[in-house]
Amino acid sequence: MPSPHGFHYEAHPDGTIRITHHGHPATTLRGPRADDFRTEVETGDPQLVMARWTGNYKRGNERTARNHPRNRR
Repeated sequence: MPSPHGFHYEAHPDGTIRITHHGHPATTLRGPRADDFRTEVETGDPQLVMARWTGNYKRGNERTARNHPRNRR
């Protein structure tokens, strides 16, 4: 499995951290969770940390799920 890529985070003055993936919002962290994230991203591989904190939401089956009759609208 290739390593994660395309993640970026922005730390805002109010302590909020916004994580994006290829320019699309992935998650927003506030308070103690934002502090924990900041500590972890500084000590580990930032791309891997951000992928884990966003819930590893890209698993490769999105196209299959999108084409399922139940999900067509």
